[in-house]
Amino acid sequence: MSSSETRFSPANLHEDVEFHGESNIRNNSEDAVVAAEADRESLQTDLYGDDDPDSLTDLEGFSGHSSESHAHLLGQNSIDQRTRKVHVPTNLQLSPQHRQPSCTEEEEAGVANIVDPTSDDNPDGEKPVSWFSLPKKSQLAILTIARLSEPLTQTSLQAYLFYQLKSFDPSLPDSAISARAGLLQGSFTAAQFVTAMIWGRLADTHFMGRKRVLLVGLFGTSFTCVGFGFSHSFVTAAIFRTMGGALNSNVGVMRTMIAELVVEKKYQSRAFLLQPMCFNIGVIIGPVLGGLLADPLGSYPGLFGPGSFFGGQNGVWWMKKWPYALPNVISGIFTLISTIAVFFGLDETHETAKYRSDWGRAAGKSIWRYLKYRRSSHNYHPIDGTYDVQTAVESIDLERSVQGSVPATPSAIRVPRRKRMPFRQIWTRNVLLTLLTYFVLAIHLSSFNALTFVFLPTPRAPEGSRRGFFHFGGGFGMPSSKVGVATAIIGLLGLPLQIFVYPRVHFRLGTLKSLRAFVPFSPFAYIFVPFLSLVPNRVYLVWPALAAVFSLQVISRTFSLPAAVILVNNSVPDPSVLGTVHGVAQSVVSGARTLGPVLGGWGLGKGLQYNIVGAVWWALAALALFGWGLTWTIFEGPGLEKKQVDQSSEREETEDRRSR
Repeated sequence: MSSSETRFSPANLHEDVEFHGESNIRNNSEDAVVAAEADRESLQTDLYGDDDPDSLTDLEGFSGHSSESHAHLLGQNSIDQRTRKVHVPTNLQLSPQHRQPSCTEEEEAGVANIVDPTSDDNPDGEKPVSWFSLPKKSQLAILTIARLSEPLTQTSLQAYLFYQLKSFDPSLPDSAISARAGLLQGSFTAAQFVTAMIWGRLADTHFMGRKRVLLVGLFGTSFTCVGFGFSHSFVTAAIFRTMGGALNSNVGVMRTMIAELVVEKKYQSRAFLLQPMCFNIGVIIGPVLGGLLADPLGSYPGLFGPGSFFGGQNGVWWMKKWPYALPNVISGIFTLISTIAVFFGLDETHETAKYRSDWGRAAGKSIWRYLKYRRSSHNYHPIDGTYDVQTAVESIDLERSVQGSVPATPSAIRVPRRKRMPFRQIWTRNVLLTLLTYFVLAIHLSSFNALTFVFLPTPRAPEGSRRGFFHFGGGFGMPSSKVGVATAIIGLLGLPLQIFVYPRVHFRLGTLKSLRAFVPFSPFAYIFVPFLSLVPNRVYLVWPALAAVFSLQVISRTFSLPAAVILVNNSVPDPSVLGTVHGVAQSVVSGARTLGPVLGGWGLGKGLQYNIVGAVWWALAALALFGWGLTWTIFEGPGLEKKQVDQSSEREETEDRRSR
């Protein structure tokens, strides 16, 4: 056999792949299969000599040629509408110069799976996985972009919200402006608390599915963000904020999709970490973006003001009328881009809805392949009128994607619509305790974030006002210009921990042990926070003390939140209610983020009034310790990986009984 001929592993000659509907295969493909089987022994001798073929790996250096017997399998004539079983060689190793990457890196609809024998995705889980070994990377990337749009939108408001509300009514005192700012922040989470479970239930239905609910949420976020920027009164702004919260169930739906994309537990520590990472990035970038783009006529008169490059004679009229619209427009555009990416690039993951036609996804695949083939057509051509395996596979996959997700032959893939678990049966003891643990974690973390913005700039207590070890008042006395720097440090401290440290720790300890080990860092941080007001106001003392205390809280948050999300996901009793449970979890978190800052702000005010500022922080510490105690009452469920295997076994047994 010459070096230019195709080399196949004998094991590959036995792999069966069903092609449904029309495909480019000759009518005599069954004869080709017989011919291929007849040549098996000679191929073994040519490839391996007298060695055991099962002990050898697939050979590399695939040249793009096809042997004569296999050329029949990939011919160019079309068969009729009947479903045929065709034996084709799969798991081929292509050399880098000939390999044609698929539309998405892990295309489920693809017929041939090209595997890497050196991959870390070993089934025994003995070796920790890496970021590059995550499955469904293209799908996770789209979800990551979509997730990033929300914290950018929400956190950018913090930089200019006070001034925007002041522009609505300059006569209002600062105390009234602060109260209205709190109402606007609370209106979003309160509306989300009411509607998140409803959206979760809709995401579990065949009609809506995950993708449609996510598209509604993203488009609603984009629309209401722009509307908020062009508001001219507090009432209008409150309406848009409430509408944005009511339409937004993105976090719960995206967690559901991640759980269905990444089923194996060994990948969950990294897959579920993507959303907290996006939040940290948004916390860093959002306020900076809002501060730079707010009031562009005042900040950049040479660009947008009268007589400027963009403003013309009178300046940009809409920036003059709505000075805080620009950051909202930019955030809305970014969210709209992520909406388009989801429409064209994201696969539906619902167990039955994923089989229906998805014209957006089909169009996205066609556009991607068209661009890819144009780019690669000059250096890759079929030889002697035959197709190579990868080209044939993608051609068949393209036809299937255009025809829709459901194959032409209904009997080829049966998609039974299982009844959803009754609503009352969802709430097992472990599910309820896991949600309660998540609620307590969210309420003290959100309270800390809200109180930090108030405690840091609060002036220090007068000298001599301290009456005991615990009886003192005042804040940290940090200038407002440095508060943003301090909060950015919080986000910067979390990123390297999330990327490099958390996955390894999770691999060593597991999900539940990680939660139990790192939740106690939060109460330690809360105990020490009020004592920062007693640190002498010296730069070399203030910043190290601040970094030390904040590091404890960042470590706790970084390791606890992803673990809590994974535990909620794995506690779901049945895959048919996965979206419902994640929707309820988002409602729980929204309620915590609404209640926590309100109670925390009230407690801090009372502490400052009665010269015992530490009371609210120590109450948070007690609450965090209560949450830590709850972690000993829950257990980690089997997750979707085992549930899907069990359900597949049950379906096979049912079909066997019916066939008998």
